[in-house]
Amino acid sequence: MSASSGTARVGTGIAGLDEMLGGGLPSGHVVLVTGLPGTGKTCFGLQFLAAGVARGEKGLFLSLEEDVAPLVESGRLFGWPIDEAIHAGTLKILRLDPKETRQNLQRIQGSFAKELAELAPKRIVVDSVSLLNMLSEDEPNRRQTLFGLAGACRASGATAILTAEADPTHPAVTRDGLSEYVADGVVLLGYSTAEDGRRVGLSLRVLKMRRTSHARTVQPYRIGPGGITVDAKAVDFGSGM
Repeated sequence: MSASSGTARVGTGIAGLDEMLGGGLPSGHVVLVTGLPGTGKTCFGLQFLAAGVARGEKGLFLSLEEDVAPLVESGRLFGWPIDEAIHAGTLKILRLDPKETRQNLQRIQGSFAKELAELAPKRIVVDSVSLLNMLSEDEPNRRQTLFGLAGACRASGATAILTAEADPTHPAVTRDGLSEYVADGVVLLGYSTAEDGRRVGLSLRVLKMRRTSHARTVQPYRIGPGGITVDAKAVDFGSGM
C-alpha cells in the first residue's frame, strides 16, 4: 500500500524524511524522536518548528533542558530565524526549570491543555520527556504526566514532537520504555557502526507511524550547516499501517 493520500501532512523541513513519510507527518500526530546523545534530537525539533515558521505557522518549544539563549544560538548557527520568530510572536520558547519539579508536573497534568488552547500553536516540540519522566516520583505519576502531556498536545490539534533519550544498552527503545507507547509515531536516530564496532555515521529509521504507511528502511543522515538532511535513496514504502 502506498502512503495514504487522504491524510493531511505536515512537512518536517528535513530533506529526505518527508519522502520517507509520504509527504510529512500526519497532521495532529504526537511523534516521538528518540536517540542517543549527539544524534540531533534538539536539532530535529528546532528544524521542525523553523519549517512551520517559514509557512507562517505558530510554534511552541517546551524546553526542560536548554535555556532560551542556547536554543536561539543553535537556530542562528543553522540559519533559522528563531530569534526573529520569537520577536514576531510566531514562536514561543517555554522553559521549565527542573528545580521546580512539583510545579512543573502540576502544570503539565493540569493547566497545560488550557495554555495550549490559548497559544493555539500549529507545531509543538517538547525537549525532552526523558527529564520530565525523571522528575516524576513513581511509575503511576510518570504515566499520568506523560499521558497528560500527549493528551494536551492532541487536544490542541497541533502536530507535536516529543524527544527522548534512548537506552544506551538497547538504543532502539527509550530509557523509560513508556514514551513510545503514548506516541502515534516513533523516529529513531542512531549511529551506524562498522564490523569492528566503530561508529561511522548516523542513521534514521521510522519505527512506526499510525494510520499511514511509511518507509521502513534504515537511511543515513547528516547534520550540516542547514540542519539535518536524510539520504532517502532506495526508499521502500512498507505495506503495513
